[in-house]
Amino acid sequence: MYNYHCLNAISRKGTDKFSTNYKETKNIAEAEAILVRSAKMHDLEFSDKLLAIARAGAGVNNIPLERCAKQGIVVFNTPGANANAVKEMVFAGMLIASRDIVGGANWVEANKEDANISKNMESAKKNFAGIEISGKKLGVIGLGAIGVLVANAATHMGMEVYGYDPYISVNAAWNLSRSVKHINNLDDIFRECDFITVHVPLLENTRKMVGRPQIEMMKRGTVILNFARDLLVDEDAVCDALASGKLRHYVTDFPNPKTAGAPGVIATPHLGASTEEAEENCAEMAVEEIMDYLENGNIRNSVNFPRCDMGRCTGAGRIAVMHENTKGVIAKYTTILGDADINVSDMMNKSRGEFAYTLMDLDSPVTEAVIEKLSAVEEVIRIRVVK
Repeated sequence: MYNYHCLNAISRKGTDKFSTNYKETKNIAEAEAILVRSAKMHDLEFSDKLLAIARAGAGVNNIPLERCAKQGIVVFNTPGANANAVKEMVFAGMLIASRDIVGGANWVEANKEDANISKNMESAKKNFAGIEISGKKLGVIGLGAIGVLVANAATHMGMEVYGYDPYISVNAAWNLSRSVKHINNLDDIFRECDFITVHVPLLENTRKMVGRPQIEMMKRGTVILNFARDLLVDEDAVCDALASGKLRHYVTDFPNPKTAGAPGVIATPHLGASTEEAEENCAEMAVEEIMDYLENGNIRNSVNFPRCDMGRCTGAGRIAVMHENTKGVIAKYTTILGDADINVSDMMNKSRGEFAYTLMDLDSPVTEAVIEKLSAVEEVIRIRVVK
């Protein structure tokens, strides 16, 4: 029996996927797994029982990733589960930035008591005239699950689409429309595009990747859309560019004291993934990741350990070892197992930075004495008998 704890409200469509071998606990110290959405976890203490944390969403800034890795706790996220919801928000942002829909709706609200509203609106509507997105150039920075959906959909809206991603995955490349121009120089997007949308993770090398030098390259009247992370954009530079008229609008899903209410900023309260479908998809994926890890030792979509998937365990035994990524470690494991007359029938070892993960299928069950010897290997962070 495994215990899981929900730090936030998680869609029942997800938690209902847990088998009868799982039980929800209100006591976080009893949990082998934690499901979380936006709750901050940096100040939490984790018990020795905790094996996995699954974030029902893509961003993991609310989770102490390195500390979890050092304690042998796998952190999962759910990339792509909310991709369609965010894609639709990007297009809503482009349309609102192009056509003064908000201004027009506010005019109707302000004049709702006017008996002549039907007549007066014909002269008022010129104040809310805009531009069409068809025929315009869209630059998509980051061609992951969301970026590919945005790029492909934009081609069907009649836009000329430029896509940039030096690390594009094989799967994303296969799914990308042939109509999208995959470019190698990011500056081409800043120079050429009427709309620029950012879909990359927040890393040290992406922090404020859209700043003053990039804005200076842009055409007058460019619209920047940010439904990824606020710190990807230098908001001081953006506000200055809006005030000077260099930028037409900045559309962001992350309002703060600087951008909320600033002229030219169109801000929404982090609505990108706020749909029933996205929350359900994220919850289902998070639960599936936890179950596969706890029951089979497989790691999919982890942000602090490498992907390692050996399918269902059908042998006599399986052990999972988290360890430092140093040479000679595997030889130590196989020596200990060989001395105990235990044959390794299958094995997979993957690394990610300073951490590594090894799954081993065995022809016979492993004994407690062997586990103690494996645990004593200096580089081992955590060892678990999966079967």
